[in-house]
Amino acid sequence: MHVPGKALAMGATALFLSGALQAETRIVTSIKPVELIVRAVATEDMQTTTLVPPGSSPHNYTMKPSQRRALEKADVIFWVGPDMETFLNRLFAGQEFSSRTIALRQADPQPEAGHDHGMGEDPHIWLDPEQAIEMAETIHDGLSKLEGVDEAALDRNLEQFRARIRETDSAIRARLAPAHEISLFSYHSAFTRFANHYDLKLEGVLTLNPELSPGARHIAEVQNKLRNGRHPCLLTEPQFNHQWWKSITEGMDVTFSTWDPLATDIEATANGYNDLQHSIADAVLKCLPEETQH
Repeated sequence: MHVPGKALAMGATALFLSGALQAETRIVTSIKPVELIVRAVATEDMQTTTLVPPGSSPHNYTMKPSQRRALEKADVIFWVGPDMETFLNRLFAGQEFSSRTIALRQADPQPEAGHDHGMGEDPHIWLDPEQAIEMAETIHDGLSKLEGVDEAALDRNLEQFRARIRETDSAIRARLAPAHEISLFSYHSAFTRFANHYDLKLEGVLTLNPELSPGARHIAEVQNKLRNGRHPCLLTEPQFNHQWWKSITEGMDVTFSTWDPLATDIEATANGYNDLQHSIADAVLKCLPEETQH
């Protein structure tokens, strides 16, 4: 008489244990580059979700209800910080998320109304490999505090990431040697950290804030630099409108190359960050006179 009840209890216990065994650490990242570094440090049983989808910009993104629910279920949330993903500032300042949220860069002392460009430090920290290592260390520390994680595996993954970064950094320096003499221009300041790290000549930035159109005086200054540059090359980004780049460079001998700081087409694997860095180097090398398409 009691067998059905016993069987039911045993089934419920088995289902509970199965659910517990299948429970994953749920990580939400704000943008794809952060996910790439998280995937390098995280263990295989950790699940990652990214908020800003391919083709969108973190400067003006509007979050969907399903993404809000993903945040609510997350064990930990990683983002660059208040000066980068400004659409998250109000949400992450509240009590619901503040204890689970880890910023990988601290905000500038002075508050800015919009995304920080040309005022204070450039927030695109992941484009400098030394900064990427610091981001990975912060991610490692955040994941290590979670319950039931394999800390030894996290330690190994962090060490492997450091080693891969050093190897990639050396390879990219060698690859970019021929590009040191050409004049590079970028759509906005996202390219600054990569250029500085590899001693590239970034001679002009079209807009200091991608949310605003540049003024006539600034455009004239950039145009003058383009005319006087050595094999000038304009690095454009797929997230932003391309049309007016062509109009302001009309009649000039300017090369175009596209790079993607948001790693849209890069697979989220343990080696994804290094793939991103090589893709940026590829874009720069397309600016060389022998590679150019005007």
